[in-house]
Amino acid sequence: MKVLVADPIAQEGVAILQQQAEVDVRTGLPKDELIRAIPDYDALVVRSETKVTPDVIEAGRSLKVIGRAGVGVDNIAVDAATRRGIIVVNSPEGNTIAAAEHTIALLLALSRNIPQAVASLRAGEWKRSRFVGVEVYNKVLGVLGLGKIGREVARRARGLAMEVIATDPFITAEQAERLGVQLVELDELLRRSDYLTIHIPITKETRGLISAERLAAMKQGARLINCARGGIVDERALVAAVENGHLAGAAVDVFEQEPPDPSNPMLQCDKIVVTPHLGASTHEAQIGVAVDVAEQILDVLNGKPARSAVNMPYVSREVLGVIEPFLPLAERMGRFLAQFVDGRIGAVDAVYKGELADTEVSPLTRAALKGLLEPVLSESVTYVNAPLIAESRGIRVTESRTPVSEEYTNLVELTVRSDKASHTVSGTLFGKRDIRIVEVDGYRVDVEPEGYAIVSHHIDRPGVIGRVGTELGQAGINIAGMHVGRKSAGREALMILNVDEQVPDDLIRRIAAAEGMFDARMVEFSAPSSYTPKADE
Repeated sequence: MKVLVADPIAQEGVAILQQQAEVDVRTGLPKDELIRAIPDYDALVVRSETKVTPDVIEAGRSLKVIGRAGVGVDNIAVDAATRRGIIVVNSPEGNTIAAAEHTIALLLALSRNIPQAVASLRAGEWKRSRFVGVEVYNKVLGVLGLGKIGREVARRARGLAMEVIATDPFITAEQAERLGVQLVELDELLRRSDYLTIHIPITKETRGLISAERLAAMKQGARLINCARGGIVDERALVAAVENGHLAGAAVDVFEQEPPDPSNPMLQCDKIVVTPHLGASTHEAQIGVAVDVAEQILDVLNGKPARSAVNMPYVSREVLGVIEPFLPLAERMGRFLAQFVDGRIGAVDAVYKGELADTEVSPLTRAALKGLLEPVLSESVTYVNAPLIAESRGIRVTESRTPVSEEYTNLVELTVRSDKASHTVSGTLFGKRDIRIVEVDGYRVDVEPEGYAIVSHHIDRPGVIGRVGTELGQAGINIAGMHVGRKSAGREALMILNVDEQVPDDLIRRIAAAEGMFDARMVEFSAPSSYTPKADE
């Protein structure tokens, strides 16, 4: 495994990578040099300096994972990585405390004119009356974005006896109430806030969100703090709102262009406190994000789940603990059906029964799609791009849940429909990790989906199974397990034989042509790759 560290990260993270991988630390690479270098690497680690553009990703023929030692991934072409099946991981929690504390530091510095007072005193002045501030006690703090950092800011603000209101479309009123926060719409947030603090990502929808019109809608004399991303706030409009007195001041840690041009008006305005993107700049945070991303990269390269994949569904750590053992089961069920079904696949139906019905199951559907598509396509199929590939081929995917499972605590049922037939396979988990296929097209079986298997239909009468065993014995092929399912005695039965090696095609044809046999085919269960969901808080 080869890892390229393209931006400076804490040595603790590099050391973790070096335990299992060959690591090259090459920071400050120009884009053309990065494109020439990247084909040799399985993983790429960046912070905010290196721009991982679509052409860099296209050149990364061996790339499996890109790690961002931090939160924002606006310097990574995530869509391009997703199409290539490359996992993008970040560290959403590593700098949470640092960013929240910096927000509160700016809020207080802004309220008490601390940077201006320091500069004045160092210039030999003693103008106390010039720097009379305001108290934050009993003031209203509006939090735009109640994610991890926003929540930590809210907790600290409540400790300062501030009233906290927030806007976040992904948070329920009940969740906000548990934090002691009132959930409001954006217009009300702007109208009521004495302080507005921003904690949302930069996207097409949020770029320029705090425009001149929205700044004008804020309370007269309010103050704004932005430790999120440059570009969310219209910089020129902010300067104008401060200079014309509508806002009492602002504190900004991030800029649309970084580093900002020295002529940027925000750097010239005395009532705007500015810092050079220090939100995550603590020793603890730098070590935390580097270690977190390094561990996730090794997990992905070793076929294990990562904690925080940007281009995967969000699941909690608790949910990940529940579904992780079912991921290899779902993938192998998909792979089984890929080799069992004939014709062009048009639809995939995934049904989750029992306790699984109460949890997030979309990661399992991705695993099943990967198993289904990988054996029949020449392009790379991963848990990241499997849904996109299915959609591009017109495969309709449905997902449903039912709490009822008659015999098993949990049951995964996968149906694949083609233009020729429809086949269904069901699987479950025995114990903590023992995966089993327990039903195929209504035939009850108990199959461990490992290695190779012969799947056949035959008439249920004496001597038929024996003839198959004789054929395999004469060919020197050992049977590792035999599973026979039937719906009624003397009629058609399904047999799955686990064997220790690949069975030649001519032998499969002889078995299929034997007396009492209807058909036979070879199936290979390969070990699944890792699934990497992103765990939220």
